[in-house]
Amino acid sequence: MHLLKNIFFLMCVSAVMFSCEDAPKNTDTLGKGTIDISVDETYQPVIDEQMKVFDSSYPDAHINIHYKPEAECFKDYFENKARIILVTRPLNKAEKDECEQKKIYTTSMAIARDAVAVIVNNSAGDSLMDKGVLKGILTGVYKTKYTVVFDDQSSSTVRYVMDSLLKGDKLGSNVFAAKGNKEVVDYVAKNPNAIGFVGLGYVSDKNDPNNTGSFTNIVKVVAIKNDSTGEFMLPYLAYLALKTYPLYRNLYYINRESTPGLGTGFANFLAEQRGQLVFKYAHMFPLRSEMILRDVQIKQ
Repeated sequence: MHLLKNIFFLMCVSAVMFSCEDAPKNTDTLGKGTIDISVDETYQPVIDEQMKVFDSSYPDAHINIHYKPEAECFKDYFENKARIILVTRPLNKAEKDECEQKKIYTTSMAIARDAVAVIVNNSAGDSLMDKGVLKGILTGVYKTKYTVVFDDQSSSTVRYVMDSLLKGDKLGSNVFAAKGNKEVVDYVAKNPNAIGFVGLGYVSDKNDPNNTGSFTNIVKVVAIKNDSTGEFMLPYLAYLALKTYPLYRNLYYINRESTPGLGTGFANFLAEQRGQLVFKYAHMFPLRSEMILRDVQIKQ
């Protein structure tokens, strides 16, 4: 009888060990180890800059970043191919239910505010647009025939435009997808009748010594009308802070670590002072640090 009890105990221990194989404990720490993460391709410029600062502070940390359309980032998250993802929306109810069903421990936070920039060729006559004009262009009924270019058909920018501007209407036959944000900028720069929708980081002037929020000169950034004030706004940092530039959105991290590992360490870095400053210098509004906005009068 005693022997049978021992055998039964060993079988129970083995069953528990096998059941835990699907959810191994992290071998990395907050500042050391190797992990894979997936990031919305829209944010490659700013996340590349974040990694330069992070790597200098944590030389024993190795984060393999996979830049992808947003839909693929969420797929990686649920297939456990990415410890953390950086995307433009939090989990919806169905996804939260899936996390609960699969026993995925999840945390998320909005860490910065970004803009969708609308760009046209430098020779284009339209540099001021409202949402009605944008909707007409996107559906192909606007008086001026534009070729509309997005980064990818499953990108966060397409989803944002569908949700915020079209609201149930369909994209016109004049809409095409490139292979990324950089390709959108290049296409618009070369084609007079093109209009593109890109992340702010791809049109911000990286050589601006005073970080004034100036833009690249290879395309023209369109000012969008604020329906409440009647003013036309460019995606400047102050207008993102005040939410007066109409086409704004947040950047979130979504973490699936059940115990504090390198994913949590990187998420903490993005939400703390140094990471928040990197967002600011990339012309994004940092949501986890205090910023003071002052009215300035310029005398002629």
